[in-house]
Amino acid sequence: MAFDRRRFLAGLLACPLCAAAARADSEAHWSYDCPDGPSSWGSLDQSYRACTVGAQQSPIDLVGERLSTSIGVLTENWPAEAYTIENNGHTIQAAAQTGSLVLDGRTFALQQFHFHTPSEHTLMGHHHDLEAHFVHQNAEAGLAVVGVFLQACEPNRPCEPNKAFATIMANAPQQPHRSRKLERPLDVMSLLPESRTRYRYEGSLTIPPCFETVDWNIYENPVWVAKDDFNAFKNLYSHNARPPQSLNRRFLLKG
Repeated sequence: MAFDRRRFLAGLLACPLCAAAARADSEAHWSYDCPDGPSSWGSLDQSYRACTVGAQQSPIDLVGERLSTSIGVLTENWPAEAYTIENNGHTIQAAAQTGSLVLDGRTFALQQFHFHTPSEHTLMGHHHDLEAHFVHQNAEAGLAVVGVFLQACEPNRPCEPNKAFATIMANAPQQPHRSRKLERPLDVMSLLPESRTRYRYEGSLTIPPCFETVDWNIYENPVWVAKDDFNAFKNLYSHNARPPQSLNRRFLLKG
């Protein structure tokens, strides 16, 4: 079953038109609000059952038993690219044509990155203002997602706007199901924190169908973004985060 899920997911990630057809033909509507919010996802469609019955669901609270150990080598390679910025009805997402990640010697291609508010993962029970997810896929249809916390600057914590996030929000379509291609290449490596301490665990997609096929790597320290840019996202999506799920018997690594 896990193999079949990976093949299905690989097809959706590799072929946007296929994904759109799958949504139209077989997937039920879901949202972050009642009556079709996160607590109901598993009952909306047979293909969403993992959202309810899965034992390795995401996100989680990054707390509790943490194993400080070697958690493998992770290297991002995201060349500057003129991304296509899409308002997909659930978030602001950037489709990628280049970029890769090497994790434990395995290479994954960057597919897209998107944002959630508040952060989906929590750190010792604390939500950050935003969380960016960089979604990668390898040849075997395995997924590796890099999570980065984003925090809006406040008067007592002034900062320069993060150029990458500011550019994305300046070009984010205001209406759902619209897209816009950037005029110039954008370097999104600035959305990574200077400190590379991270958490790692095995989990799932945080949206339906919640397939448990994801190697999660979340950086501990946040990246600061301008308050105006954060508010621009909030004006489009005031809340698009799934609540934390139980860790169950999984290991949570930190290193």
